[in-house]
Amino acid sequence: MSQQQSADSVSIDDISIDIANTQSGNVDPTDVPDKIESITRGLASQYPPTNPLVVLKVARWWYVHGKGGTDPAFRWAIEWVRHLATDTPSDVKWFDEFLEYLVTVGIADETHELR
Repeated sequence: MSQQQSADSVSIDDISIDIANTQSGNVDPTDVPDKIESITRGLASQYPPTNPLVVLKVARWWYVHGKGGTDPAFRWAIEWVRHLATDTPSDVKWFDEFLEYLVTVGIADETHELR
């Protein structure tokens, strides 16, 4: 059975995608779904998620609603999935940029609050 969706929003895996707001680069913290914010904060924590499918959902949301392939949250999520899949060290440069970005978009006031 299919679910009816409006022309300006779609839902994939219960994560809403606002078509009108795609790749605007201007992410308002109030527009970030609770589930996405929670997992994003988890990626910034000392014990990040280890399920690559969960991390890819977050990557997809940030790609669509952030700056596309250059969005720091998207890039860190993809880097973390690469780490999980290959068991190779992740690039710390991406992580630092990710933390600073979360402060910039208003997910946290300071980077140390995320760890």
